[in-house]
Amino acid sequence: MIKFQEVSKIYKGGKKAVDEVSFTVETGEMACLIGTSGSGKTTTMRMINRMTDPTKGKILIDNQDITEVNPVELRRKIGYVIQNIGLMPHMTIRENITVVPKLLKIPQEERNKTAERLIQLVEMPEEMLDRYPNELSGGQQQRIGVIRALAADQDIILMDEPFGALDPITRDSLQDLIKDLNKRLKKTIIFVTHDMDEALKLADHVAIMSEGKIIQYDTPENILEQPADDFVKELIGEDRLMQAQPDNTLVKDVMTAAVTITSEKSLQEAITLMREKRVDTLLVTDNRDILKGFIDIETINRRSDHSTSVGDIIKTNVSSVKGDTLLRNTLQRILKRELKYVPVVNDRQRVIGILTRASLVDIVYDVLWGEEQSIKGAAESFKPEETREV
Repeated sequence: MIKFQEVSKIYKGGKKAVDEVSFTVETGEMACLIGTSGSGKTTTMRMINRMTDPTKGKILIDNQDITEVNPVELRRKIGYVIQNIGLMPHMTIRENITVVPKLLKIPQEERNKTAERLIQLVEMPEEMLDRYPNELSGGQQQRIGVIRALAADQDIILMDEPFGALDPITRDSLQDLIKDLNKRLKKTIIFVTHDMDEALKLADHVAIMSEGKIIQYDTPENILEQPADDFVKELIGEDRLMQAQPDNTLVKDVMTAAVTITSEKSLQEAITLMREKRVDTLLVTDNRDILKGFIDIETINRRSDHSTSVGDIIKTNVSSVKGDTLLRNTLQRILKRELKYVPVVNDRQRVIGILTRASLVDIVYDVLWGEEQSIKGAAESFKPEETREV
């Protein structure tokens, strides 16, 4: 548990970067600090591992005042993930992951096992452990940055805008990864972000900051339904507030059947399936229905003369959403990015359905301007007869 008790950070000249901040993050929770530039969010987080010390007040970790702990020892017990990743270019991925365990004098055999276990957690092949950072994509490097923070089995992880420099699809994937990892590992995570969608999606509690003060510290649901003041409303945005209906509809409640194909199938079979199902896109899965990517009619038209199978032209950069996610937490991302569709998967990445932009737009219209229907009710009215619940 991390507890801030009236903590302030005052610089020379009396400038207050953080002004009497008090909040508690329970063990295993994920908390987000968000606000405008200069609001004090990064300074607040950096005080937890004493990269900067508070001027007034106390910060307690498991009821111990952190000023009573040696700063170096404290930092070795707290994982840290930064936006620019910070991997050592002259070290292999294995060496990067185990840099803190090595400082803690953990035997090499145990360090190797840790690296192998962690790289499996982020669904990367073990052979990448002996590569160097410049041989990995930006998203892969960021995954390594995340598991490096877990390598010494620290109970607390700090993240300073860890996904800010990534493209939207890679960012979505890493956000899902962090959420899934924390369900399994039960770490206490505090992260700083400028992205309200990210905060609402990931955090158990969100601290909205302005001019060094916490304006509201609450659950995402309560912040959406009961914003503390006009500043919070403006930061959330009108679109999100409109979508903050008290509705517990899940993505799987409104998804429709997906049309899938495996990578070894021929392009002629893909075209035949598209024509039969009257779709212009097919989700590509393996034989266990695990999502691998997609193909569409444009890709088929642009194929080279040597392309004969689905696997030859598959696009792997695809965003997905979990079926047990609240629909209201997904609407903003899909509509804002003008995605035509989003595959729906379960916890094992198996395809269980699809969300289309057209169906979501109809649902939103019904909820916002219809006759006081819930999202689920609007979705039921949209579904074809054969897919509605009896």
